[in-house]
Amino acid sequence: MIVIGSDHAGFSLKEEIRKHLDNHNLAYIDVGVFDACASDYPAQAALACEKITGGECKLGVLCCGTGIGISMAANKIKGIRAAACSDYFSAKYTRVHNDANVLCLGSRVIGPGLACELVDVFLSSDFEGGRHQKRVDMISALENQ
Repeated sequence: MIVIGSDHAGFSLKEEIRKHLDNHNLAYIDVGVFDACASDYPAQAALACEKITGGECKLGVLCCGTGIGISMAANKIKGIRAAACSDYFSAKYTRVHNDANVLCLGSRVIGPGLACELVDVFLSSDFEGGRHQKRVDMISALENQ
């Protein structure tokens, strides 16, 4: 199960991703927003990341205008490793090497076709562990400082 969410700027992209997930019969929880009225990306990041840290979802996809603001907010939550990505390689290797659990996308940066491709590669890639585990552990240690 994955969680999806957005602020007002990312709403239309989230809706495209939601349709894509539906077309591929992928289970998700949509924490909103549910229209393009002004909203705050930190609040939406918190709602989505709660689903991950609480164990209800394994991965998440969040959208805002650039993907950056919502990733910054998500990364403030202990246990979240969010990455704003706009290319295939980054979306794949943030999972493979960094064990990212949240993909952040910018609706003003990429179109829906690319966004859905990035979601697909993010969801289908697995963490390699090995030499990368030490670095992920170091990232986690920073949360406790």
